[in-house]
Amino acid sequence: MTSIHCGWLYGSIYRTKLRKLFSLPAAPCGDHPVHGFCCLCSLTQEYRELKNRGADPSIGWEANVNKWKREGLKPPITLPTMER
Repeated sequence: MTSIHCGWLYGSIYRTKLRKLFSLPAAPCGDHPVHGFCCLCSLTQEYRELKNRGADPSIGWEANVNKWKREGLKPPITLPTMER
């Protein structure tokens, strides 16, 4: 039962990984509060961030990395801001 209520915690951990990977700032607040107060908004933002950087979130991270390797690309790193 507690794992259902801790979804925001797991989401914030992956948000931190995403931020570090793409060198994104933790603004206007940290990852835990963002996921704690508006988990749906933060997940939507992260999904769009991945789509804007050329990833297909529906196939998973490993499949995206394999796709980039086949195409001779590196994971896309762009400006250090979250996209709208």
